[in-house]
Amino acid sequence: MSKFVWLNGELIAAADARISVHDAGFTHAAGLFETMRGMNGRVLYLGEHLERLQTSANALGLGVQVDADAIAAGIDALLKANELTEARLRLVATPGHIPRPGADEAAELTPTCLITAGPLAAYPPELYQNGMRVCICPYRQNAKDPLAGHKTLAYLPRLLSMKAAAERRCNEALWFNTDLRLAEGSVCNVFIVEGESLITPPLGTPVLPGVTRAKIIEIAKANDVAVSEGEIIIERLLAATEVFLTGSVLQVMPVTAIEKHMVGKGTPGELTKRMADWYQAEIERESAGHGQTD
Repeated sequence: MSKFVWLNGELIAAADARISVHDAGFTHAAGLFETMRGMNGRVLYLGEHLERLQTSANALGLGVQVDADAIAAGIDALLKANELTEARLRLVATPGHIPRPGADEAAELTPTCLITAGPLAAYPPELYQNGMRVCICPYRQNAKDPLAGHKTLAYLPRLLSMKAAAERRCNEALWFNTDLRLAEGSVCNVFIVEGESLITPPLGTPVLPGVTRAKIIEIAKANDVAVSEGEIIIERLLAATEVFLTGSVLQVMPVTAIEKHMVGKGTPGELTKRMADWYQAEIERESAGHGQTD
């Protein structure tokens, strides 16, 4: 847990942090969040995370404006105050108040921006060595849902799906959409391997435009690995020789079982291993300040 947090431009003790009981993030789950990884005292791909948040805020009409310079400075101060170099950070942004027809505009609250930082709770090494077991989520992703494809505070369905997966002794749950096409994991994006090619569900499935997902696509192309977006029905998923998940904290996680079905040979595949190695090399360059500008 954070000893200190960054709230609305101020570094304060976590115990002293306060938001209004009228804040729309609390009353209506109207807000967005980003989970980011700190490595060597530097947040990986901060620019991409902030761009995604701003894009979602604009699309949903939340009235949130990202001040990238202020957030970068706040993160730097926060990591130092909490004495962290390897960290899991969470940025939450809400509109403060959602005006209602006929409401007094002068009574509106200003937007809320909160950043917390705690120790990085990495996934167990044996999962990367042996692969995850996942299940099929009973819920469905709906393209008509205005929140689909955005990382909003209305996250309870994802937590419920993860709880149900854990009860089935699985590490993740794969979501399909209402047309029975693979979308994403509860907290991650999904790639499958066919031959020597990578396939991931299209953004319009819909899926969250993951920052790590985008980096994996870039890395694959840079290393002459064929990669494309394509619709994935259950039969195509089960026929895949390799499956892996991606996320900012998850990184590249092999999947070796889908419920009772064994993926490939039941061990992490060679292309998955190469992608994981290439991604690790990329984030090490990024954290050293030699990657793309964030």
